[in-house]
Amino acid sequence: MPRNEQANQQMREEAARRILDAARHAFATQGGAATMADIAAEAGVSQGLAYRYFPSKEVILTKLVEEATQSGGGPAARVGSLTGSPGERLAKLISYILEDRRARPEFYRFLYQVMQDESIAPGLKEMVRNSGSVILGQIRLMIVDGQATGEIAKDDPEQLIAALMSLIEGLVTWIPSTEVGAAFPDPRIVLRLLKPDLPMRQTESRWD
Repeated sequence: MPRNEQANQQMREEAARRILDAARHAFATQGGAATMADIAAEAGVSQGLAYRYFPSKEVILTKLVEEATQSGGGPAARVGSLTGSPGERLAKLISYILEDRRARPEFYRFLYQVMQDESIAPGLKEMVRNSGSVILGQIRLMIVDGQATGEIAKDDPEQLIAALMSLIEGLVTWIPSTEVGAAFPDPRIVLRLLKPDLPMRQTESRWD
């Protein structure tokens, strides 16, 4: 019995999705050096079929960046529901960020490659940068408010953000994908970076 148009459309969508998912993996591991042949092999389809759905790897890369930056959800979607003091809200947000990176390491490795690979178009880098600016702005506000309540270290907010995000983003590239579940640090370890300094007499006694 021949398939109807709805069934054919579903098959086309599934094939396109399989190619996109394979491309994300290829770009996450190889950056802009990934080829259509790599993508087709990863998807388990012929190179000709991959080209039938997408005329170039650049088109695929643009589609993936658009999906990543326009899909919504993730830690940023939870900002409005956070409760508690500034320090407590920041702790929850950082925990969500770490949980999301533990759950989706390939997704974040893909974004890392987009930002770091010089062969990738500046416009795509800008899309990723803009999508992250919202949550960075929220983190900065929580840090400043937390400093006012005494919950957060009194260091320069921009330097705290730089140190915090360098640590978080470094986890994505430093820990092998096969070890993410076991090796990813507890959020409390990361949050210690933001803790106020201990009184001098306590720090001195530890080292005497």
